[in-house]
This record gives sequence, C-alpha cells and structure tokens, in this order.
Amino acid sequence: MGIQRTDHDVVVLGAGFGGLGMGAQLKRAGIENFAIFDKGPGLGGVWRDNSYPGAACDTEAHLYCYSFFPHRRVSRMYADRDELMGYMERLAARFALGPHLNFNAEVTSAVWDVEKVLWRLQVAGSGEHTARVFIPAWGQLNTPLVPDFPGIEEFRGIAFHSARWDHGVDLAGKKVISIGSAASAVQYVPEVAKVAGRLEVFQRSANWIMPRNQVVFSAEQLDTFEERPETFEQSRRTLHDFRESGFERTRHDTDAQRAGVDQALAHLEAQVPDPELRRKLTPDYEFGCKRILRSDDYYPALTRGNVELVTEGIEAIVPEGVRTRDGRVHEADVIIYGTGFSSQAFQGDLQVIGAAGGNLQDRWAEGAEAYLGMSVDGFPNMFMIYGPNTNLNHNSIITMLEIQQAYILEVLEHLLPVPQAAVEVRGQVLASYNTALQDAMEGSAFSSDCSSWYKNAAGKVINNWSGTVEEYRSLAGQWRPADYLVSGAALPVRETTEV
Repeated sequence: MGIQRTDHDVVVLGAGFGGLGMGAQLKRAGIENFAIFDKGPGLGGVWRDNSYPGAACDTEAHLYCYSFFPHRRVSRMYADRDELMGYMERLAARFALGPHLNFNAEVTSAVWDVEKVLWRLQVAGSGEHTARVFIPAWGQLNTPLVPDFPGIEEFRGIAFHSARWDHGVDLAGKKVISIGSAASAVQYVPEVAKVAGRLEVFQRSANWIMPRNQVVFSAEQLDTFEERPETFEQSRRTLHDFRESGFERTRHDTDAQRAGVDQALAHLEAQVPDPELRRKLTPDYEFGCKRILRSDDYYPALTRGNVELVTEGIEAIVPEGVRTRDGRVHEADVIIYGTGFSSQAFQGDLQVIGAAGGNLQDRWAEGAEAYLGMSVDGFPNMFMIYGPNTNLNHNSIITMLEIQQAYILEVLEHLLPVPQAAVEVRGQVLASYNTALQDAMEGSAFSSDCSSWYKNAAGKVINNWSGTVEEYRSLAGQWRPADYLVSGAALPVRETTEV
C-alpha cells in the first residue's frame, strides 16, 4: 500500500471512519491525486485501537454507515468492533483506496507555505509531502488518557489502558481492577467479570445508562435488506428521525429529558435489586451532561459475587494495587485504565503552523473552535473532519461526517482547478458562529454542572454540536464563498437559482 509521489492535491490525516469516508468521496468525485496518512499499522482509527473484549457501537448499525455504502448485511443493530472493522475494509476495497493509504506514517508537522500556496507536511518514514489542501480527520478519541496518580510507576503487576488492550494477558482467575466506569468500561467489565477471579470497578461518578435492546437480524431479514434496498433505507430514515427527536432529552427541563431519566432509572431498578448498590449507581447530575450510555449487561455484571463497585476516591497506586482515601489497599494482579481520552487535544503532538506563522495549539489555547467544526482563520486550505463542536450525544456521527465531506468536496470543486488559489474562513465569521453556538449551549445539558469530556477546564463546551443533525445540515449543507477570504485567484462559483 501507499504511493510514491510526494506532491498531492489533497492529503488526509487519519484512516478511521472520517478519513476513509473522505477518501471514498474523493474517488467518487474523480479526484485521484491524494494520500491518506495514518500513524497506526492499519486502517480503522478508534475501532482499530479499541479492541477490548465487548467493544461495540452504541449507535444503530443502519445509521452507523455511509449512505453511499450502506451496511445492509450487518448482523445486528448494535454492531461489534470486528464487524465495523470489516465494513471499513470493504469500504476501502470498494473505492480502491489501497494505493492512497500509508500506514505507520505519522504526520509530525504541517506548515503552510505562503509563497507556494500549499501545505508542507513532514511524514515519519517518507520525508516531506506537499498538499494544496490538508484535511485532518484526526478524531476526538484517539489519545488515551491515564491520570497522573501518585505512585503509578510503582505497581508491580500488569497495567494497560483499555484502548491499548494487552491481549497477551490471561485474566482468568486474576485479581483485576478497572479504574473507570464509563463508555468503554460498561462494555469490557461484563466480559472481564466472566473470567476474573476478582474484579473491582472504581467509579468516580455514576452514568445514565439506557437499555440497549439488541436486535439480531435473521437471514431472511438480511436477504430482504439486500434484495429490496428500500427496506433498509426506510429503516435508516425511521431510526434517524427517532434519534433526532431524542435531542430534546439533552435540553434543560424538557418533558423528553424527564422521560429519559425515568427510563434510565427504571432500567437500573429492574437490573439491580440491592438498594445500596442502586444508590451508588444513581447519577447526581443532569441527564445528558455526560455521554448517555447503552448497556443490558453492565448492571448485571456488578451484581456478580466476584465483582465489587468501589466509589471511594483513589489516593495512590501502590505496588500491591490501589490505595483509596479511606486507607484501604485493593490488591490487584492487573489494572485496566478505562479512563478515557484527551478528547480536546485534536491535533495531538502534531505542529500545525498557519499563514502568519501561527501555531494551531496556541490559537486554541483557550479551547478549540472552528467554523462548522471544519475551518480556522489563519489556516488556509485546511478543513477538519470531526473537528471541534461536531460530536453528538443523540444520533450517528457518520451522518455528520458525510455532511462535512460533501462540504469539503464543494470547496475542492472550485479550488483545485485554479492554481495558486487559497481559501480561509473570515475571522469574524468564525467568531460570530462560535458565539452563537456557545449561546445555544446554555439551553443544553452539555453545559450544566458536571465533569465531562465535552467541556474544557473553563466550562466551555468544546466537543459537542449544539443542535440536531438537521440543524447542522442547514448550516453546512452548502459552501458559502462569502464566508471565506479568497487569495491567489478568483474561484469559479457555481450560480444558484432561488426557487
């Protein structure tokens, strides 16, 4: 895999869902001179990295696929990690992305060359590449975070992050500690509980958990989806509309939010008979402030005789295991850090230097922001996929990615035919957009008082979009050249007719 040339029309960073989808869209548009670089050993992004037992998607599979490449033969409504990896492999094959993919190829710096009007990218293992357009599809959950607990290096056993699962470790009969109890943990804890001799789950705060209600499709249903594609599309539309209506649950003090609370608490009561354990598992913050989870087997796992839920705070990691603030030492052979990700370090260690020598990290010192989650003033010809404020808590992120890809394609349609042309979002456009977005957050549970990966230390919501998918589509469904500064040459802008 990989290409030999170093000058490209487009470079995409990342070979996860966003980057692969962008590559497929480029091919569909007849754009061939592009490269996709990924620092990992293969495609898949977050799904490649998160190979822990029980890893699966909590969005319905009929929505968690691209409209131009439907996943009609997905075996169940909530697909597991391996099935999603298979989908991405087929996507790459269907759109002949192999020659464009470059693995173990970390982009270490991206610098805008003002004179040449292009990006200069340093890529580990293959030197410098240039691109007229740079499309980072780096995701929001790609850098594992392990808190800096005192004594963390002193532990004598085996420790690893859930996104770097050590499959060489046999957990059978072991004393295992899971630090963390959120989205990843609710999936791997039930699997670990089946084999561990003893499992202690350390919980900092309880989660709002909804029933998953898994559906496994019969062979007849799968044949129908394949032979009558309109039945699959109807399922997509119905699910999309249902999930869109669910956004009301994330707004302050709505009937929908109260109904969500009632459903989550009923699920907890039905699965956890012990009132004290139920008390520990009942959240004390607003519904929707953190990610709403889906699981049918997490609560039952916590009721097993070999499993204990620990809510006492951690004081230190010690050679024997974990010492909590009450002085108790919890012995462990293995510690699993289900402690999430550095979700707001979009660029990671990558140095991105813009037109005036500005560093993107400095530009985002008070919190990442981008126009429509894609463009930042001072950084011409750069468009992000799954950038700031484009994450969802209610619907499929794949739909958001597809809207962004279509927007970028429209820009490319005008930009690529014109040598030396560059576009850069106007600073005031981004500022006005971000002000309106943050104002809209005031009516959302995302901005309420809880510790959440959606917000930075100052309480600014960095990750989530403030509305529904269709509200985002109304803003990002068409490129508006007036929002951008154009330099180098006039771009041919397609005329539109008002109806």
